[in-house]
Amino acid sequence: MRQKPGFTAVVLLVVVAATQNFGPLLSAQTVVPTLVPRGVTGMPPSAPASATDILRLYDGALDEVVEKVLPAVVRIEVTSFGRPEDSKYGRDTDVISRQRVLGSGVIVDPDGYIMTNAHVVAGALRIRVTIAPMLVEIIAGGPNLLRQQRVYDAKLIGLDSLVDLALVKIGEKGLPFIPLREQYRVRLGQIVLAIGSPEGLDHTVTRGIVSAVERQVDPDEPMVHVQTDAPINPGSSGGALIDRDGNLVGLNTFTITEGEFSEGLGFAIPEPVVKASYQEFKEHGHLRRPTIKAHIQAITPDLAAGLKLPRDSGIVISDVALGGPADKAGVEPGDVIAKVNNQEVDSLPTFSAALLGGERDRPIEVQVFRGSAVKKLSIMAVDDTKGTGSMADLVEPQNSLIVPLGVFVLELSDRIAERLPDLRSAKGLVVAAKVDYTPKLDADLEVGDVIRSINRVPLNHPEDLRSELARYRPGAAIVLEIEHKKVFQFTAFEME
Repeated sequence: MRQKPGFTAVVLLVVVAATQNFGPLLSAQTVVPTLVPRGVTGMPPSAPASATDILRLYDGALDEVVEKVLPAVVRIEVTSFGRPEDSKYGRDTDVISRQRVLGSGVIVDPDGYIMTNAHVVAGALRIRVTIAPMLVEIIAGGPNLLRQQRVYDAKLIGLDSLVDLALVKIGEKGLPFIPLREQYRVRLGQIVLAIGSPEGLDHTVTRGIVSAVERQVDPDEPMVHVQTDAPINPGSSGGALIDRDGNLVGLNTFTITEGEFSEGLGFAIPEPVVKASYQEFKEHGHLRRPTIKAHIQAITPDLAAGLKLPRDSGIVISDVALGGPADKAGVEPGDVIAKVNNQEVDSLPTFSAALLGGERDRPIEVQVFRGSAVKKLSIMAVDDTKGTGSMADLVEPQNSLIVPLGVFVLELSDRIAERLPDLRSAKGLVVAAKVDYTPKLDADLEVGDVIRSINRVPLNHPEDLRSELARYRPGAAIVLEIEHKKVFQFTAFEME
């Protein structure tokens, strides 16, 4: 990443100006009794703090934070099948192609658990995690590598594309890690550091501030992000955004840009969402996403003034689904959520984390402000059945790919059936996506078709279809019974 000319000079001018403006505070009597800049020798404890000393202290503090967290940020290299982002197929294509993806991850547990973005590892055939050489320390006798590079094959534990988070694991213990905290605090304007592997360049550190605490990029989705101007570039996805104490603020996820380079619009998934998702992935292998069937959005001062809300920050209900859990509990549009299960809720991330961390099969206790009145409501949340945006996101290439037919299939389950209303089949294999090459066999299959049998042999698992196809020699007649747009029909072809 190329640094803009004059950046260091600007910082120096700001510090010097601050020194001049607050001269009485930095007079000859001002001392630095305990903090001695790293690398400064012969400086008596009672020496006055100059602008240079302040810069050294500042740089030294950043050094300590970076050294503390760097070992826990890793590079992730993925060989995968995925949907092309920019291609002739369009953005929401169900065509899947072979890809090589570079990203980053954060070790959150010393037993080898690593959180990253779902889009980094989605459709992975192979996941490799690199714990890179850490720092080179100059000591008597020359440089000394503190740790050698290590490469591990990783296993995908869980993934959810809507929150864009995933958990992978490597077979190692006693690793350095960044803990996921119970208490979460982030402030507008605070200094943050982004660490990742842009373009595969390990342990790249950039600095910026928090530009927005809870930016709702898509007004149709409740997901919010921490916005930062710290440069985040391709390959940084899944890396750490940390504060001055080395605490995780969030996982760097995406940028908004019209060019090839960072424009200061970076976004990270807040730590409470990362923490709750990690616990779900580790325990269940997927994210059980509870919902109260209500649309919630962040309160702005203008919104508060226009609606005459009791507070000018926090979250407010804007819509309630008829017959949903919130509607049954008496929630109304305009209600301001104050507490969930006796925990203060002041943002969408904390509300989402409170839902994710709540006990299943028990109602959540919600306190809301309705005008000047305070209401206590009991809401029985339900699991969100929307799942990920496309069946292609559920594909596991190792298990799902049927090479001769050029399709990815999923076992028909209740979870899949919910995506296909009025489905007649109770068993079979659902075509979830197609490959981007011409398959060996032309069975004329489409995404959403259910393959029920092959030559009258019922199919329940992808391996059933693979093994049956392997039995037939070239020239043999093959007949698939499929459900296509709610109609049972046959499709026939010859083996080649």
